[in-house]
Amino acid sequence: MKAEEVLKELRGGKVAPVYFLQGEETFYIDQISDFLENKLIPEAERGFNQTVVYGQDVSVSEVLNHARRFPMMAERQLVLVKEAQNISDLNRENGEKQLLGYLNQPVPSTVLVFCHKHKKLDGRKALGKSIGKLSVLVTADKLRDYQVPGWIESFVSTKNCKIRPDALQLLTDSIGNDLERLSNEISKILINYKDAVTIDMDMVQKHVGISKDYNVFELQKALVRKDRVRAIQIITYFAANSRKHPAIPVVAVLFAFFSRLLIAQQHRGAAKNELASALRVSPYAIQDYQEALRHYSAGEVVRNISLLRKADLACKGVDSGQADDGEILKELIGLMLAA
Repeated sequence: MKAEEVLKELRGGKVAPVYFLQGEETFYIDQISDFLENKLIPEAERGFNQTVVYGQDVSVSEVLNHARRFPMMAERQLVLVKEAQNISDLNRENGEKQLLGYLNQPVPSTVLVFCHKHKKLDGRKALGKSIGKLSVLVTADKLRDYQVPGWIESFVSTKNCKIRPDALQLLTDSIGNDLERLSNEISKILINYKDAVTIDMDMVQKHVGISKDYNVFELQKALVRKDRVRAIQIITYFAANSRKHPAIPVVAVLFAFFSRLLIAQQHRGAAKNELASALRVSPYAIQDYQEALRHYSAGEVVRNISLLRKADLACKGVDSGQADDGEILKELIGLMLAA
């Protein structure tokens, strides 16, 4: 099931006996486990009927011993296993056998929750094959870059607010697919306003601390236009504030842009939505690609991708000499705009 569906059921009072939450995207795992930990058992009953353990501290049999107890003077109990990926015998034959035995006959008065972060069960093994049939299984994968703007819009809409396209793109480019940080930063903005608002660039700059004038999004725009003065102005700011603007993320964003621009070269003249689909980016970002196609030949794009590869290696200490991040970025931008 999708995390949103599980949360909707939980808020409606529908609770399953076993939940298995797995995957790289910890945001959704935390959302569900936090809800269960804070809402399922009344506060006055938690001392007796809520057990929270950590995977590195327990075996499968110890978890199941907790699960097979009966609640004390209550309808149900919660057994929450955090960091379940660290249970030493979860992936061993004996541990799998014990857990499968419980899953086939769970205790109705127990809600057993496994938070299996950063990885998935091995789908080739018996437990991995059966877990989706014997529990509520949520597999949370990291969002693709092109999915992030839609996620932000959806998250903002759950707060009964809206966000302007430029502010949306700034958050996307600056934070990426870190949903925990995105949700925190958006909440940080909205907590300052009592009524429903439309998030704009000024709000992002004021409450998140991302400069609307000096960020990788603006650097990319300057490169798109081949605006040497503006690009050097921004990169000089980055060099002077290297802790806030480390080189590797800057190079990564620009590499992603020029890599997609190379694909866009094969779709010259395509409609906006068609190009967005081909590049797997939000329609909000297409304007930059369309403008870049007017300024860059395929050869120039390939050259810039090569320069970005070399800069990435230099940032990681390969053939960088004594150059620091700021000097690497300055040289990179100068070379990219040399032709």
